[in-house]
Amino acid sequence: MKRKFVLVILLLAAIAAVGLGYEVVDGKIHIVYAARQPVENLDPSIHYDWSTRNLQQSVYDALLKYVGDPPALEPWLAEKWEGSPDATVWTFHLVKNARFHNGDPVTAEAVKFSFERTLTLKQGPAWMLLDVLDPSGIEIVDDYTIRFHLNEPYAPFPSVVPWWYIMNPNEVMAHEVDGDYGQGWLQDHEAGSGPFTIKEWKHGEYYWLEAWDEYWKGWPNPDHIGGFIFKLVREAATQRMMIESGEADIVEGVTPRDFDELAKIPGIYVPEYPGMTTFGIKMNTQKGMTANPMIRKAICYAFDYETLIDVYEGHAVLEDSPFPMATKGHVDLSQWIYRQDLAKAKEFMARAGYPDGGFELEYVYVAGLEEERLIGLALQSSLAELGIKVNLVPLIWPQMVERGSKPETSPDMMAVFTTPISNDPDAVAIQYHPMSAGRYYYSHWYSNPRVTYLVEQARSISDWDARAKMYDEIQRIVLYDAPEVFGMLYNRRWALRDYVQGFRFCPVRMTSEIDMYTLYIDKSKLP
Repeated sequence: MKRKFVLVILLLAAIAAVGLGYEVVDGKIHIVYAARQPVENLDPSIHYDWSTRNLQQSVYDALLKYVGDPPALEPWLAEKWEGSPDATVWTFHLVKNARFHNGDPVTAEAVKFSFERTLTLKQGPAWMLLDVLDPSGIEIVDDYTIRFHLNEPYAPFPSVVPWWYIMNPNEVMAHEVDGDYGQGWLQDHEAGSGPFTIKEWKHGEYYWLEAWDEYWKGWPNPDHIGGFIFKLVREAATQRMMIESGEADIVEGVTPRDFDELAKIPGIYVPEYPGMTTFGIKMNTQKGMTANPMIRKAICYAFDYETLIDVYEGHAVLEDSPFPMATKGHVDLSQWIYRQDLAKAKEFMARAGYPDGGFELEYVYVAGLEEERLIGLALQSSLAELGIKVNLVPLIWPQMVERGSKPETSPDMMAVFTTPISNDPDAVAIQYHPMSAGRYYYSHWYSNPRVTYLVEQARSISDWDARAKMYDEIQRIVLYDAPEVFGMLYNRRWALRDYVQGFRFCPVRMTSEIDMYTLYIDKSKLP
């Protein structure tokens, strides 16, 4: 008996030494994803960013889903769809076996409710369709057919549908309080039909989701993960330590050098893919010194762009246009793109009336995101050449979003990673249209009447050749107006323990977002 007891102690000590992060619940492994960005509000009608989307797509489904690289629209809750020749009427035919987590069927009524709710609350993804779809334009043809009558032609309509998650109207309205449309409850609860459900929600600490074995679409692999703990870890150094020790099974956002080092460690692999996510330094075009276009151009010419490549240890490429290279209709503007030229920078400072600088600007970035801090230091050094003092201001992401939501409070300069919602050029062009006001990527508060007109025209016609000409002009005007320092596209990377398999990349997903649905455990590689 004593010998058995000693063996048990030794086994427990061995497990502790490995530092296993995953949990085993009912024979299923629940992995740990250590990430730096919290989930402030899970309500799909109210909010989205990469961390929120990571959980939303786990507990909810949409009519269509982006999968693969290059991204393709795949039928999901809808088994097929069609549009009218003039792109004003879109009809979706639903699968008949989809169920919400409480057992209710997913019907056209639920689709109508979900779209109406998002349009009515005018938050989250509402901006994508507010100008083209009214609640009155949503028609229930029958229990499993839904039809959208748009106010005007909108060719990209299917491309935005994956962002509109379908909610169970019975669950939502059962938790309505004082006419809030269930908003209070849905902040940290869900009413979806997705592959996972919420097990525990410890705001500011972790969010634990559990696989729903009865998922209507089934699972790609019988050894799929039993769930995942999305754990909030503020420091990149801590994330690296956790993946090395086994306390985490997936990490994102560590430094490029750390990724390179982690890729060399047995038991860890680092997938790397070219993405569509751009990094830019948004400048407030409405308030302060950066409201002066000459100042903005001076900043664009002063910045040392090679630093961006260095920060990512070569795992990035500089932008050659305001549109990502993988975007349909992208135009190579390398001949006119801003690159470091201090003589030109000083020329624009003189034209602005500040030949010697003599003022301060703030650069706001995500607290704990080392890459953005390093870029800030490079910006600080570059602008010092113009007599501009740059103050680095770290904030947590929700605070940054709040500050950028109004021109009066938006920072002089704000570090922003932006991922287009689709590879349709409208997804990028809309970032320079006033209808994006309040969104994090519109913290520049840029407004140009010609660009506004072109964006509206281009999204309303089906003729691609005509659209392409408009997007060409949009890119050239935006570049000339310099509402931001057009930076780079970095390669997407994560670090995973090798027993976590099934990782599938899609460039349309936001920064560090992962589709947890496809992940499974290779039991032969478990420690």
